Amino acid sequence: MAHSPPSACAEPPTAAQHEFESYVVPDAFTPTRERPVRLRARALRDGIRVPNHRHAWAQVAYTPRGVIQIAVADAAWIVPPSRAIWIPPAVEHSLRVNEPSYLRTLYVHPDVIPTGLDHCRVVEVSPLLRELIAAIDVPAPELDARREQMLGGLILDELRRASPLPLEVPLPRDKRLLTLCNAMLADPARAWTLDQWARYAGASPRTIGRLFRQELNMSFVQWRQQAVLAQAIPLASKGYPLARIARELGYRSQSAFSAMFKRTFGRTPTDFFATVPDATSAGTSERTDG
Repeated sequence: MAHSPPSACAEPPTAAQHEFESYVVPDAFTPTRERPVRLRARALRDGIRVPNHRHAWAQVAYTPRGVIQIAVADAAWIVPPSRAIWIPPAVEHSLRVNEPSYLRTLYVHPDVIPTGLDHCRVVEVSPLLRELIAAIDVPAPELDARREQMLGGLILDELRRASPLPLEVPLPRDKRLLTLCNAMLADPARAWTLDQWARYAGASPRTIGRLFRQELNMSFVQWRQQAVLAQAIPLASKGYPLARIARELGYRSQSAFSAMFKRTFGRTPTDFFATVPDATSAGTSERTDG
């Protein structure tokens, strides 16, 4: 991801960052026992960042259009169109908008969270889930509390059944390894060996290899592959051809990149990035703010 962890975001504030207060959750969208699943929909400009924050409730961030980045203390995710990320209650996280996006956020009261949803995860948005979210994204006069509860229950059941996607990029705490990981994420096409990256980080290859296994529970090669997959998402969302994506990510050929992708996801990049058009992605003015 342009995937610096939250602690590394020390850049001067931009005009978009100053708009953060506009995206604090208004009381009208806070979930309650009577209305346990609430939806907030809004268009977000490229470059907006919401710094570290947490909620007493869970949330689901879904973008039928655009790409967002979510980061927690030890991991980061790029969420492509027609996928969603589940964030449990009390998990500190940050948000970055990588391109103009339309964001639907569901806020879920802790009392109704299904079992098994105790960790952040990115999931496929099935056609049924897409339509359920669209059905709850209507003006308040058209959505009474009873219908909202029923739709919310079906949404949560679909989320419980959804298979998680391997889009997580784990981030270490060791400063040397974090320096290396951030540099690799910033330049995924740099085809350095482990020895070269270790020298960059000021440690021996043996130390770096051990830190990858201890802190991230994977090898250097496995982590780099995961980072490359995450970097492919914003490039594909811009409509870049696969040959260009492969080249920008350091692969010598499109076929080599496609083979690695299929081993991880079980389908080709073309199939994975094909999204179903969302006719309601423009949202409604009554439910949209920002």
